[in-house]
Amino acid sequence: MSQKAQRESKLRIEGAPTGDALQLYRRIFEYVRPHWRLGVIAIAFMIVAAAAQAAFAWIVQPLVDGTFIERDPAARLWVPIGLVAIFLFHGLTMFASDYTVAAVGKRVVREIRQATFEKYLRLPTGYFDSASPGMLLAKLTYNVNAIASAASKAIVTLVRDTFTIIFLLAYMIYLSAWLTLIALLLGPAIFGLITLANRRFRKTARRVQHSVGEFAQVAEDGIRAHTEIKIFGAAEREAERFRRINERNRRQEMKYVAIKAITQPLVQFLAVIALAVVLFLATSDRVMDELTPGGLLSFITAMLLLMPPLKQLVGVNSQIQRALAASESVFEILDHPSEVDEGGRPLPRARGEIRFDDVTFGYQPDQPVLQNINLEIRSGQTVALVGRSGSGKTTLARLLPRFYEPQQGVITLDGHPIREYRLADLRAQIALVSQGIVLFNASVAENIAYGAPESPAPELLEQAARDANALDFIRNLPQGFDTLIGENGVMLSGGQRQRIAIARALISNAPLLILDEATSALDSESERQIQEALERLMRGRTTLVIAHRLSTIENADVIVVMDHGRIVEQGPHAELLSRGGLYADLHRKQTREPAAAGE
Repeated sequence: MSQKAQRESKLRIEGAPTGDALQLYRRIFEYVRPHWRLGVIAIAFMIVAAAAQAAFAWIVQPLVDGTFIERDPAARLWVPIGLVAIFLFHGLTMFASDYTVAAVGKRVVREIRQATFEKYLRLPTGYFDSASPGMLLAKLTYNVNAIASAASKAIVTLVRDTFTIIFLLAYMIYLSAWLTLIALLLGPAIFGLITLANRRFRKTARRVQHSVGEFAQVAEDGIRAHTEIKIFGAAEREAERFRRINERNRRQEMKYVAIKAITQPLVQFLAVIALAVVLFLATSDRVMDELTPGGLLSFITAMLLLMPPLKQLVGVNSQIQRALAASESVFEILDHPSEVDEGGRPLPRARGEIRFDDVTFGYQPDQPVLQNINLEIRSGQTVALVGRSGSGKTTLARLLPRFYEPQQGVITLDGHPIREYRLADLRAQIALVSQGIVLFNASVAENIAYGAPESPAPELLEQAARDANALDFIRNLPQGFDTLIGENGVMLSGGQRQRIAIARALISNAPLLILDEATSALDSESERQIQEALERLMRGRTTLVIAHRLSTIENADVIVVMDHGRIVEQGPHAELLSRGGLYADLHRKQTREPAAAGE
C-alpha cells in the first residue's frame, strides 16, 4: 500500500456511522494529533488564562476588606498593582492561547482541504457525473472552514471557558459551599436546554450547508454560461433562480441565528435567577456571619463572571454542531471509494494492440450503453468510430483509459487486461484531443508542457508548437510562450485552443491517441491547419477517432459503425460504401448525394 493510501486509511475510521458525533470528533482529532505539542502549549495557556479570570473575583475581597473597610496601607499598595498584573497576565495568556490554537486550526484546515482535493483527483469519473461542481466546491471551502471552528475557536471556548467555570466554582465553594449549591440548582435545566439546542443546531446547519452548495452551483452556471444567458435573454430567469436559492439560504441561516439567539439569553436568564436568589439570601444572618462584605462581593463577582463563559459555551455548541454537520459532508467524500487501482504490471511503453472482448457497459447497471462489443485494433492502426448521436462512440473510447469499468467483458492492451496495469502507467500511454478542450489559466508554455512527464526544454516546446501549426500565432501573442491565456483559454480562438491541445498531445509522445470530434465547429482554414497537425500527431500511433463528419475519416484503416450501443459494421471506407448499409446511408445524407438506383 502506498504512503498516501496508508495515510488515507489511517484517517478513516472504518465502519463508523457518519452521524455519530463521537466518531466525528475522533476523526477530526486524527488531523489535530500531529500537532499535539503545539496543542498542549495552547491548552496550558488556556488553563492559565482561565485561572487569571478567576483571580479577578478573588482580588475583589482584599480590595473591599483591606482597602475600603480595614484601610490597610499595604493593601492600598499591592491591590492596585495586583489588579494591573492580573489584567496584563490575563491579556498575554489570552493572546497566546488564541494564537496557538488558531495556528493548529489553520494547519488542520490546510490538511483536510488538501486531503479533500487529493480525493477529488482520485474519485471515479462516474462520481463527477452525478455531483454538481458547486456542491464539491462548497465542501472544499465552506464546509472545511466550518470544521476548523471545532479545531480552533470552539476548542478555545470549550477548554478556556470550562476551566474558567471550574476555577470560579471552586473559589465560590471555598467562600460558601451552601450558597454555591443553591446557585447550581438550575444546572440540570441549563444542561437540558443546551442538549435540546444542540439537536436543532446540527439539523439546521446541514440545511445551511446544502443551500450554500446550491447557490454556489447556480452562481457557477451563471458565470460559466454568461454568453448563452445573454444570447437567449435568460438573465432575469437566472436571477430569479438565484434569488429563490439565495432566499432559501437566508431563511435557513435565520433559523440557525434564531436558535442561537434564543438559547443564550435563556441560559443567562436561568443564571440571573440563581444570582437573584443568592442576593436575596445574602442578607441572612448565616451569610453575614460566614462572609465578610468583601467575601460576599467576591462571591457575587464570581457568579457574574460565570455568565460570559456560560454564554460562550452555549454559543460554541452552535459552531460545533455546524462543524459536525460539515464534517459529515467532507468525510463522506474522503470515505468514498477511490478509483480501483490494483494492477501491478509495469507498462513502460505500449505497442498499441487493443482488443475489446464481449464488452458491455452502462452508466446505470440495468441500462446498457454498450452491448457485446468485440473489436480488435492492431498497433499503429487508425480506427474511426462513427454513428448517430448516442450510439456509444465516446463511451467506448472512455473505457480505454479506465474512466469507467465495463460490467462485462475484458479490454486488453498488448495482450494483457488493462486492469492489470497501474492506472498511472496505463494513462501515460494515452493522449486525448477533443472538441471540449480543457486549458488551464496559465501560460501557453505551461499548457503545452502539461502533457510532458518532466519540464521540457524550450526547443521541444517550439517543435511541438510547430508540428501543431501553432508556432506562428504563439509568436504573435504579447509575451509569446509566456502569455497567460485566461480560464480555459478564453483569450484564444477555438482553432488556436485546439492547436495548443494538439501540441500538448505531441509533447506527451504517447503511443495511443484518442481524437474526439477534434475538428468540429471550426472554420475551413482552422480545420485545414488542424487536420494537418493531426496527421503529424497520428503517425506511428494507434489512434481512435470519434467523428461526426465522415469526410474527415475516409482514410482511416478501419471504420467502425455503431448503432444503439452495438457494432453493426466495420471495414475501410470504400468497402462500407459498397455494402450500402448504415455507413453508406450516413455518408449519403452528409454529402447530399442521391441514392444509387436500386438502393
